[in-house]
Order: sequence, then structure tokens, then C-alpha cells
Amino acid sequence: MAKRDYYEVLGIDKNADAATIKKSYRKLAMKYHPDKNQGNPEAEEKFKEASEAYEVLSDENKKNRYDQYGHSGLDGAFGGGGFSWDNFSHASDFSDIFGDGFSSIFESFFGGGHGGRGHGRSSRNKGEDLQIALSLSIKEVADGVEKKIKINVKENCKKCNGTGSADGKTTTCPQCHGTGQVRQMRRTLLGQMATVVACPTCHGEGSKITSRCTKCMGEGRTATTKTINFSVPAGVAEGQYIRLRGQGNAGRRGGQNGDILVLIHEKEDDVFDREGNNLICEFPISFSQATLGAEVFVPTIKGRAKMKIPAGTQSGKIFRLRSQGLPDVNGGYKGDLFVRVLVITPTKVTPVEKELFEKLAKFDSEKQMKPSKNFFEKLKTFFT
Repeated sequence: MAKRDYYEVLGIDKNADAATIKKSYRKLAMKYHPDKNQGNPEAEEKFKEASEAYEVLSDENKKNRYDQYGHSGLDGAFGGGGFSWDNFSHASDFSDIFGDGFSSIFESFFGGGHGGRGHGRSSRNKGEDLQIALSLSIKEVADGVEKKIKINVKENCKKCNGTGSADGKTTTCPQCHGTGQVRQMRRTLLGQMATVVACPTCHGEGSKITSRCTKCMGEGRTATTKTINFSVPAGVAEGQYIRLRGQGNAGRRGGQNGDILVLIHEKEDDVFDREGNNLICEFPISFSQATLGAEVFVPTIKGRAKMKIPAGTQSGKIFRLRSQGLPDVNGGYKGDLFVRVLVITPTKVTPVEKELFEKLAKFDSEKQMKPSKNFFEKLKTFFT
């Protein structure tokens, strides 16, 4: 998919000043931040897209190149893999953009603190995210549930305290001289451009181990199984996920822990189908109930509810029971329960029932019931 225009992403025109650019980014970042949109990968992607646009348009040099050459003018500005959080150079702006009360909401991306590019090494050494699937019954979705699961993770090696070194000694990387970064020159449309990348010798760590730990073989991490407890909010849906921050693999050399993504699956229910926050079920009624009317008790997610069947109800009629569906995951309201009644034809009848039906059949023949004109129109459409 083609990359969107940065001005379009932020909803501003090309003459917008720095204050307008910052104001627009603040609005979008507050709206799409993952902590406010858990289980919504689209919002997380929009948050990153807005941050990339802000990184370019708030930097005078990058903005001038973008205005003149478009996206191609930024080739090499973010490395070969495109924009990543390592390229975001405005972490120190957060307290200004979001206020002191919101200045910490980005710590999940930058490993805490707001010292600009000082987050690079921690980000590169961040542990891997893990993903697990969780199947829930409709009852668990309706009420929310506490879950306890076992999962295989990598944790800091206890023998070397996560350093990977048998004796605790390291040497400064000779290529990057301890910075963890090196400059590379790339040829672009604008000529030679320098980019900063992780040092290939020490993989961004700035140092090298002289003697590897015999337990983790220099990795600094060992495999283990741990039990985690977490809450599943009521109203979650198929395909959504819950992010358990910091519960994934340990980061290497003091890096941040990764996260665990709990992917939600819904078990098929014997009674209810789900449509958004609404529930749908079918309920059988007899000829006499459909003809004369009746009060019946239909199943709900919490038990049973009384429902009135009006006289003359046709098979397939749908009744709506308000607020008997599933809660919205963000709170505030509940869906409805839709009950489709089906008039059941008995397959076996007693002699007494047969006699009564035969008497009823005489009345039916006298009524000379015929299909409606609408029926023939539908039939004609079906065969054309």
C-alpha cells in the first residue's frame, strides 16, 4: 500500500507552522495511543504513522527535503527498514506535547526517561514479544474472567545475572568505541547521506564479552516456564488481543522485557450466535402458542427471561430483548438479544392429537388459504 502524504496524515496544510504541527500530532497521538486502544492493531499502526509524520514535519531539514522530493527525498533517513521508534528524535518533546501527566505514556516504546536518543540501546536489546491464543466461552466473554496460564519464556540467566559473561568482564567494542552505533554512508538522490545504525560487531551493545557464561553460553538468558495471571475484560471479541506489557522474553544486557500478546478466540456456543455485541438464538414454539399467543421463558446469557408471544405469530418472527446481549468492551452499554421463533411441526402424534388435527384440517380447507402475490413475485425472481 502506498505511503500516505504526511500532511494528510496530520490533517494540516503545507503552510502549517510548528505549533499547528505539534497540536495536530498531540491530538492524533492521544486518540490512537495503544494504551487507549488495546486489542486494536489498526490504532497502533495509525499512532506510528502519525509519529513518523511528526518526526519529518517537525524537523526543518527533513521537512524541506520532503516538500521538494516527497517520500523519495527521505531515502536513507530512517535506515533500510523504514521508520522505527529508534528514529524518533522527539522524546524530549513529550512533556511539552502531552503535559507532565502524560509524559510517561510513551515509556513502553522508549524504555523510560525522555532523554532523546538515549533510548536506542535499550530499544535494540528489547526482549521478543510472545503470542498465545486464548479460547473463551460466551459466558466468559459476557462476564469477563481471570485466567492463569503457563508459558515458556526467556529470563535473565541467574548464574551471570544476565550479563552473559562468566567473570563479569567486558571489553569496549573496537568498532563503535562503546557507543553501540556506527555511521554508514549511502548514495541517494540528494547525494551522499550519513545514517546511524547499530554496530554490526557488538550488535548495538557497545561492548564484547571476554569469557562466555557456561550456563547461557553468552546469551545472558535461559529458557524457563512461568505462570502468569491476567484479567480478560467483559465484551472482548474474536481477533482482538490483550497486551501484557513486560511479561515476554527478558531483554538482553539490561534491555526491556518484551510483551505477551493474548489473542482472543471465541468458542462456538450451542445456543447463541454473536453479531457484534448482540446475541441471536432460535426458540421453538407450538402451533397453539403461535395461534393463540403465550408467555414463554427464553434462554439468556444470564439465565432465562419471560417473553410474550402475540396471537397469530408467524414462524420466523424475530423478537428483541433489549440489553440482554454482551457488554461493550469499553463499557457504557450492552447489546440486545434477538430471538427468532420457529413453529415446530410434530413428527409423531397421539390418536387424540391426530383427531384434533383432522378437525382443524376441515376448518383450514374451508378458509381456502392461498399463497400471497408477494410469494409469486419472490418465486419469479428466484428462477430468473
